[in-house]
Amino acid sequence: MMQGKKILIGISGSIAAYKTITLVRLLVKRGAEVKVMITPAAKDFVSPLTLATLSKNKVLGDLYEADSWANHVALGRWADIMVLAPLSCNTLAKMAAGLCDNLLMAVYLSATCPVVVAPAMDEDMWHHPATKNNLAVIKGFGNAIIPVNNGELASGLFGEGRMAEPEAIFEYLQERLLSVVTPLKGKKILITAGPTYEPIDPVRFIGNHSSGKMGIAIAEALKARGAKVTLVLGPVSASNISKSITVINVVTAQQMYDTCMDEFATSDMAIMAAAVADFSPDTVAAEKIKKKDEGLQLTLTKTKDILKSLGAIKKEHQVLVGFALETNNEKEHALQKLQSKNADMIVLNSLADKDAGFKVDTNKVTIFTKSGEEIVFDAKPKTEVANDIIDTITSLYYA
Repeated sequence: MMQGKKILIGISGSIAAYKTITLVRLLVKRGAEVKVMITPAAKDFVSPLTLATLSKNKVLGDLYEADSWANHVALGRWADIMVLAPLSCNTLAKMAAGLCDNLLMAVYLSATCPVVVAPAMDEDMWHHPATKNNLAVIKGFGNAIIPVNNGELASGLFGEGRMAEPEAIFEYLQERLLSVVTPLKGKKILITAGPTYEPIDPVRFIGNHSSGKMGIAIAEALKARGAKVTLVLGPVSASNISKSITVINVVTAQQMYDTCMDEFATSDMAIMAAAVADFSPDTVAAEKIKKKDEGLQLTLTKTKDILKSLGAIKKEHQVLVGFALETNNEKEHALQKLQSKNADMIVLNSLADKDAGFKVDTNKVTIFTKSGEEIVFDAKPKTEVANDIIDTITSLYYA
């Protein structure tokens, strides 16, 4: 969980410094408080103004500036974690030797928080015995090292030495900040998200407007709390899902049903946030159906009810959460669904609310539980709604 975490980022002179802009953005977006330090050499590779704008804090580069002094001791004690990304070969050598000729090194040497480094250098420098020795020295000091990638380097060569991608560094930091056990850490959780498409012919299908944003937000929030997440995802475009989330892509309601039935047996919890089609065509044409003057008639068959099927086999230790998207008689339908599906909780959202529904970044939900609670939340970004839902589940079933 990044909310409220204090993260100190040090940037040294490397072309990979441009990647740190994305890292700062990811951390701030997830609620972290970020302060950035930069070496004089790094200023040639990345703009302090950009970093200050994204971090919402002044970028620090000098031990003193005009009549003010940067308190390196206070900075080293302020942070929950310090990350040097990119860590150049030069700064690595300074860390190993204990040199202190700039603000970043002064803060590093006085830091009381964990220190993580993400090296970046050319392949020959990376493989040099001095570099290997320096890495071993700082590791012996207790610093954590994020492995480099293999790929295209600034020199034009291909090989080892490329800094880890910002998303990978973000996930690493997230895991480190979960050193305190959370109630959901290690729990295996199954989530569905997105629509299903039921084919009519090779071209056409029956579907809906679900973007999958709500289910994906829940999956990410659960992963941030240390859960082992499996996301069964309908046909939506989602390229930014954390790599540590297991994603199983499906298209049809039957595929989603089969996958959920397979995965649920070993899950501690299932959250059914997908907008599954209720009906599917009886037959699927092998060729594209041509337009005719008399129109087209389709015979539809009801699809299998995934939530109800899971409710029928749910064990005592398992928690089952369903979603209800309604257009009328919202509470009545949600309570009926809660009882008939044998769910532990139903999350209701209504298309009548302008801040809820498909393809928007906000949602407004009411949670109904089998023990009789009705918990109403205001409209919020879906990332915050995800945490409200998880907080409610945790307080009721994992406190």
